[in-house]
Amino acid sequence: MNQLPTLSDEQLLLCFQSGDKHAYELIYERYWAILFRHAQKILQDEEEAKDVVQEVFTIFWIKAESLLPTQPIAAFLYTATRNKVLDHLKHCKVKTKYLVALRLMMEQQSPPADEHIIEKELARQIEQEIEFLSPRMKEIFKLSREQHKSYKEISKQLEISDKTVKKQISNALHLLKGKFQLFFSLF
Repeated sequence: MNQLPTLSDEQLLLCFQSGDKHAYELIYERYWAILFRHAQKILQDEEEAKDVVQEVFTIFWIKAESLLPTQPIAAFLYTATRNKVLDHLKHCKVKTKYLVALRLMMEQQSPPADEHIIEKELARQIEQEIEFLSPRMKEIFKLSREQHKSYKEISKQLEISDKTVKKQISNALHLLKGKFQLFFSLF
């Protein structure tokens, strides 16, 4: 175990592939800061950069078994980081376009006479659909949306990772969006 820090990336990969989890920790320590700086430089957001690097190391953990010892770990990690950063930027761009379009639509349209009735019905239907979410997803979603708690506050309260909170809320929004896409297209 004392020899691990002096091993090359290829040797560490072989050790990790043969079940030595300490080798993974050393790879993580070697590359985390470099990948974080790379992601942070592009994203200009420390928390998002941390999330990206964490996802990259999760991917590495999953795919390490299939990597060849001759395949440079650094190249794999940099490529995965670049791809995750690009995915994140693409997602942000789509989200921004959607919000701008929604704001423009709301500014240009005069509210319908029965807006209050529609709003009430939509709220009722959303509440109904939230009740169909899995118990954990529902709990996380309600803490976020009804109690306006941050991901960090929720993760502390429920003793789970920020990443899990983020994923659960994203999944809940995706499910709800699918249910109400037709409703929104009508209005």
